[in-house]
Amino acid sequence: MIQITQQRAKCIGCNYCVEIAPERWRMNKKDGKSVLLEAKEKKGFFTVELHDMEYEANKAAASACPVKIIHVKILNR
Repeated sequence: MIQITQQRAKCIGCNYCVEIAPERWRMNKKDGKSVLLEAKEKKGFFTVELHDMEYEANKAAASACPVKIIHVKILNR
């Protein structure tokens, strides 16, 4: 399993995450910020746990993020 965390308030709407991992990210038309699909919010952080098959695309999205608000980690089983 992997965990993706996004600090959405700091998103600048560059759209890189959507371009790199479209199965997990969308742009919000109202505020122009990215949305981590199926994530739960807690204290301004949006988090989702997923299968390993989404690791590579989301790790690339995190690396491309110019404000470094996306974090991807592998969870111990």
